[in-house]
Amino acid sequence: MNIRQSLEEFEIKYLHPSAAKSLYASRDIEEPECSVRTKFQRDRDRILHSKAFRRLKHKTQVFLSPEGDHYRTRLTHTLEVSQISRTIARALRLNEDLVEAICYGHDLGHTPFGHAGEFILKESGSYHHAKHSLRVVEKLENEGKGLNLTKETRDGILKHSKGKSPLITEGNMPKTLEGQIVRIADKIAYINHDLEDAIRAGLIKESDIPEDVVKILGNTKSKRISTLVMSVINSTVENDYRYIVMDEKIYNAMYKLRDFLYEKVYFADPVKRELDKAKGILQALFEYYEKHYYEIPFYEKYLNLWGSYDPKQAAVDYIAGMTDRYAIKTYEKIFIPKSWHVV
Repeated sequence: MNIRQSLEEFEIKYLHPSAAKSLYASRDIEEPECSVRTKFQRDRDRILHSKAFRRLKHKTQVFLSPEGDHYRTRLTHTLEVSQISRTIARALRLNEDLVEAICYGHDLGHTPFGHAGEFILKESGSYHHAKHSLRVVEKLENEGKGLNLTKETRDGILKHSKGKSPLITEGNMPKTLEGQIVRIADKIAYINHDLEDAIRAGLIKESDIPEDVVKILGNTKSKRISTLVMSVINSTVENDYRYIVMDEKIYNAMYKLRDFLYEKVYFADPVKRELDKAKGILQALFEYYEKHYYEIPFYEKYLNLWGSYDPKQAAVDYIAGMTDRYAIKTYEKIFIPKSWHVV
């Protein structure tokens, strides 16, 4: 018995009966097994070593090109989601490796400039960030061949976004409990770290947080996250693992805090002014590359590999993959005149 087989046996013996087991996971294209790592561990590693994952460090979470070093990016958000998700998974005896793989892949498809970029590409009719995250791992990474991840990881990536439905169990639910953990941990992470960043930026003060939210969740980031995480763990056990859930009172307080952020932070004038500038940049880039798709670096290669490649989709793929700074640099190269010297 090799190391991977020992790990698979451990999962079956010690994880909860409702946990996903790597032994039973499947890929669209079967491949030889690793002697050391399980399928879910290989999924995690493939995402971690991808170019799309590395680009997350230069993609906006909320604040565009912040001068301070302590504001979140898509990469730090991803790591915080992973930490919260793994804590919940371990407490519930669910599969940490699958949770980690889904976390690392869940935001790969996000645009530069956060929600500003998402708004522009959505208007093209060819973009949704969760679907595009799946497209990244299935089609775009590995030079257009995809990463051949397991169906369980891909399902979790596709269905990680709950949208604005009021209940955790509404909408397009992940098939695994591990995917459901990421779905709620994503909310727990961004609500709390966006709140902390907004206070750091001076947009709001700690005292502005609604009193009833503070009373229920706690008066520090640490206490709020602990309250939410413990509620998920306890409520899921009480629910007999039918879904990953949270106490209704605590869940409603979390969503009141989310609504507070939308009102006071996400649409605050200083944030909106910069996002409007970003929208202008990406709108111009999209219109340009939709017409000049043959200038997209990978267009010909992927066209030859896939047999067909819609120019509009190529423009979406290229722009969604840009970092903030690369988008600005590309915009300047195309639209800003260069100074030149006349002899």
